[in-house]
Amino acid sequence: MASPMSAGGFLAGLKAEGVKVVEVGEWEHHNRNHKGPWGPVHGVMIHHTVTKGSAQTVALCRDGRPDLPGPLCHGVITKDGHLHLVGYGRANHAGLGDDDVLRAVIAEKALPHDNEANTDGNRHFYGFECENLGDGEDPWPEAQLETIEKVCAAICRHHGWSARSVIGHLEWQPGKVDPRGFTMAWLRDRVRDRLK
Repeated sequence: MASPMSAGGFLAGLKAEGVKVVEVGEWEHHNRNHKGPWGPVHGVMIHHTVTKGSAQTVALCRDGRPDLPGPLCHGVITKDGHLHLVGYGRANHAGLGDDDVLRAVIAEKALPHDNEANTDGNRHFYGFECENLGDGEDPWPEAQLETIEKVCAAICRHHGWSARSVIGHLEWQPGKVDPRGFTMAWLRDRVRDRLK
């Protein structure tokens, strides 16, 4: 059982890992906590945005859409390798996912196939949207991939988690395909090496 770190501790941990952070508005107080609890937290979830253009991507993830209020994540990782903090607390990013996957993340074991959507992921995961069209062809610059790795490692380091606590949206919720363009096994290997 892990309580979410404080906003200040979160920011300090990211900077200590070498993440280039952009603070967007009063991100520390922008959340969906009135819709339910945030925590205990058990892992980090990675998404792609299906958008182009950093400024509009950050604005969308901060403010949300008419059918899905923001924040849509805790931070947006843009192609230039910057992390834009847009919210802290409960965020509309994970939705309902598989309780068997959550149990595997908690136990830091290999993930089962996700085949049901019965558990509130917004409560239990830090979420990061990564600027990419998600078509399998839009490139992932090394600066962006390195920031994804550093962000995941910073959170795992704070909580004492292994890289198995990092999952993709596609591993959580049936029908999701994000992130597309690299595998989560590859990302977990990079996070594991950084944690060493």
